[in-house]
Amino acid sequence: MVFSSITFLFYFLPGVLVLYWLAGKKWRNLLLLLASLLFYAWGEGIYLLLMLFSISMNYILGRAIHAYRSTSLGWALVTFAILLNLGLLGYYKYGNFVTENINYLFELLHLPLFNLEPIRLPIGISFFTFQALSYIIDVYRGKTEPQKNFINLGLYIALFPQLIAGPIVRYNDIAKQLVERRVTAEGFASGVQRFFFGLSKKVLIANPMAIIADQIFALPVHELSAPVAWLGIFCFTIQLYYDFSGYSDMAIGLGRMFGFHFLENFNYPYISRSFGEFWRRWHISLGTWIRDYIYLPLGGSKFGEMRTQFNLFTIFFLCGLWHGASWNMAIWGIYNAGFFLIERTRFGAFPKKLWFPLQVIHFMLLFMFGMVIFCNATLSDAMYYFITMFGMGDAGSTQSVSIYLNSKVLFEISVGVILAMPVYPALGELRRKISERLSETRQFAFSLSVQVTQLSVTLCLVYFTCISLASGVYNPFIYYRF
Repeated sequence: MVFSSITFLFYFLPGVLVLYWLAGKKWRNLLLLLASLLFYAWGEGIYLLLMLFSISMNYILGRAIHAYRSTSLGWALVTFAILLNLGLLGYYKYGNFVTENINYLFELLHLPLFNLEPIRLPIGISFFTFQALSYIIDVYRGKTEPQKNFINLGLYIALFPQLIAGPIVRYNDIAKQLVERRVTAEGFASGVQRFFFGLSKKVLIANPMAIIADQIFALPVHELSAPVAWLGIFCFTIQLYYDFSGYSDMAIGLGRMFGFHFLENFNYPYISRSFGEFWRRWHISLGTWIRDYIYLPLGGSKFGEMRTQFNLFTIFFLCGLWHGASWNMAIWGIYNAGFFLIERTRFGAFPKKLWFPLQVIHFMLLFMFGMVIFCNATLSDAMYYFITMFGMGDAGSTQSVSIYLNSKVLFEISVGVILAMPVYPALGELRRKISERLSETRQFAFSLSVQVTQLSVTLCLVYFTCISLASGVYNPFIYYRF
């Protein structure tokens, strides 16, 4: 079940909201946990047992680690907990990848090959595993008390708003909210608005871009021309942002409806001028998680420039593999690491001298080149795509971009480009400045008109989104494979 589905929007979510209000404070956590487990079981079936095992194992080990954390047994327990969590993630996400590479090596050495049946990746395992790890590690570090209530810890790990696509929520950030939270009319309304804003990003921008991108990437190589290749990667770049940030908006909005306040996960990454800035703006919860639980424990920048570069290279390499079990993803991580490290040298000073828009364009071109590696299935496919983008592919291909472009698509692309810039904060700042210049009486009228406008826009988005979903619009989700 996905947020952008009729089942979720018109049956699951309304039902859970009604039951949540009827349950009262005493039973709300239990209700949300059961709803979250049902949400997960809906698409995953037997893998619900994996989720229950993760909850139970981390509950028991968390309490044991706290009891013995000042002893050598505490260190042994936290090591065991980390290895167990990573072992589950490694088996389901990387088992086939590792086996394929071992078999490739064994084949060269004429050794017997391993026979491993294809392993299906459980949805959301990367997200709930990282959340469980942050809980276990923070308990060992003494940064948080262990959760003594099994239901509360289960809710933290399995909470459905952020279960399948993040953001990666730290236990410390919502520990108090698990015990005591309050849903206000204002908070609920802002949650609804944020949810439908994210849903419209997903349905009205990401999905149309996905249609074009998927059609182009499915073309035989001899039919791919340079303009079409550029259009494909451009549409995929827009799709990726609105697909993932839209889901983060929906998760944040859903959290507010139930009284939770999740941290922001995106901060207009497509206005970045460098890879360093981009990774501070993109998937913020993952970036800060890797910083706090991998980069800093490796030593961070404490032991000289060479060690710092090694640590940075390591986290980008792991970040690439986190996004997918393939060498393409690993090389995509290395690609990002390379430019990130170059920016730390004197060669990285040149783009900073450019005019701000040119800095953004320069970065986005480099980023889109990285997307070629990211979204192609194999390295040979990515290489040929690069060659075609620069006009060195099949000279017989004459396919025109006009096949894919019409007034509707051009409008969707334009909206996608505009909204990738901080338009909404700019409008908020403009509203504040206008309000400050008005008298108290006019301020009320102005504020009312703004609220009516926001409500009208939200209702329009709801209408067009529901119409699109009801018509059976193409509705993929990129981050399912992560």
